[in-house]
Amino acid sequence: MKAVVLVGGAGTRLRPLTFSTPKPLLPIANIPFLERQLHWLAGYGVDEAVLSLGYLPEAFLEHFSDERFGDMKLRFVIEHEPLGTAGGIRFAAEGINERLVVCNGDVLTDLDLAEFVTFHEARGASATISLARVENPSAFGVVPTRSDGEVIAFVEKPPRDQAPTNWINAGTYVLEPSVLSSIPPRLNVSIERETFPRMLEHPGQLYAMRSEGYWLDIGTPEKYFDAHLDVLAGQLGLPPTPTAKEQSPGVWVEPGAVVEDSATLEGPVLIGAGARVGAGAVVRRSVLGAGAVVGAGAIVHESVLLEGARLGDRESLDRVVLGDDVRLDVGGAA
Repeated sequence: MKAVVLVGGAGTRLRPLTFSTPKPLLPIANIPFLERQLHWLAGYGVDEAVLSLGYLPEAFLEHFSDERFGDMKLRFVIEHEPLGTAGGIRFAAEGINERLVVCNGDVLTDLDLAEFVTFHEARGASATISLARVENPSAFGVVPTRSDGEVIAFVEKPPRDQAPTNWINAGTYVLEPSVLSSIPPRLNVSIERETFPRMLEHPGQLYAMRSEGYWLDIGTPEKYFDAHLDVLAGQLGLPPTPTAKEQSPGVWVEPGAVVEDSATLEGPVLIGAGARVGAGAVVRRSVLGAGAVVGAGAIVHESVLLEGARLGDRESLDRVVLGDDVRLDVGGAA
């Protein structure tokens, strides 16, 4: 089975982290988000993925320089002009004449892809959309359906008290070749606002499956941080990284990390490979990337230190993401 992953966005809501790193390559609990997504796809038999690139494409080409992820073959296509979601899918899928899984490159999920494809096949659908339930659907595209899952309408970002349902478009699709061929080539076309709504004119083609599984759009600083804690909590399975060992409940440490005896770790916590936590420091509900340093007596609360970041002695962080190699040391000693 083949997949298209839409990873071309600029990630503006996560700036300044995304000035030099595309959002899909930002780490979630010390593993690049896109690697977690590809691992999920591979677990359901996807053996080839096309990455639809736009913003900072060279970062992806360098990260996956051998054009593989494990046993999965990777292909890259670069949109030199924005083509929208449908236009981007059509462009990326050029030459593919079989059923396709499509997913957005900013959604962390444990959707049962086998169940999803079975649902699609059982209904003879041309396209099937995954749905996630949210408390407040006003920031999303809402998708009401009939009892068998056939889509009735699309309601984009309705006021909370006017939403017909709280089941939203979760950003994963199964598409048949007929859907791809219906998208005009090389044009900016939205699958959510144009392609799918047009399919409603032909009953029995478009369906949606509700999933109670884990789902999170990582596109805002708050959600990006939440994703780290969710991974540490086991929402996507444990251990949070292949090499992490649980030293005490909820406290995960990767090889080469050094934690002084007088330091305190309050889970969920992940200490990355080669990271150091100084004497008397406190790290709670946080993630330290590879080589990160927390100085003596420092306090880290609900924060993320990315690779090589350094927090000085007796400094403190509270719900902060410290970027790669950033040094925070007001007192001058890290």
